[in-house]
Amino acid sequence: MKKTVLITGCAKGIGREIALEFARDGYNIIGTYNTSIKEIELLKKRIEAIGVSFDSYKLDLADEIELNKFCNNIKQRYERLDVLVNNAAIDLANNFASKTKEEFMKVLEVNLVSPFLLIQNLYNIMNGGVIINISSTDGIDTYSTLNMDYSASKAGLINLTKSLALELKNINVYCVCPNWVDTESIREMNQDYLKEEMNRIGQIKLIVPKEVARQVRDLVDSKINSGSIIVIGDSDE
Repeated sequence: MKKTVLITGCAKGIGREIALEFARDGYNIIGTYNTSIKEIELLKKRIEAIGVSFDSYKLDLADEIELNKFCNNIKQRYERLDVLVNNAAIDLANNFASKTKEEFMKVLEVNLVSPFLLIQNLYNIMNGGVIINISSTDGIDTYSTLNMDYSASKAGLINLTKSLALELKNINVYCVCPNWVDTESIREMNQDYLKEEMNRIGQIKLIVPKEVARQVRDLVDSKINSGSIIVIGDSDE
């Protein structure tokens, strides 16, 4: 019987590479997306060509009612979930004086609250499974007035991982914190700011998304203690 992995935000970037990595290893894929319809359709074709199933769900992670309906559907449709990867995240960059409560809360709801709610709803069909939260080194040592809500959400996800590792005795919970990764959203951001930040932390080049995906996949079979935080630095590719 093939194993099943659920990956949030898997239409593009790191999430897409994680989905492909698990598919190549024989996992059936459940993926969520919000607005990237064309990208999710292309990914579906690529994954099904590998020979595993791909079920995609449009989901606004900031909408609790929609999220709860999604979780109920997953529990009814699938007997077991082997791996949950909380990858989806948003960043609403704005300067300190102009940042609104709505912006701040939206970032927290997607990046931090939705992983908690997904785990709370789905852990009981994951006995012996693995949960991997995708955070960022922004949650460890990056301080930006433009993205303070994003950094706070990623720091919270690290803390949440440690707390859940204590609570969920029969599930391994990990947190992956990459440095700057070569994704669509990073290529679209202010490149001067990107260079400044990479210089500040001593990162020579962007991390290849496939490298993050490989390390996420390897965690599933690892013997690392639950609650571990894995920092990913420069890629050698």
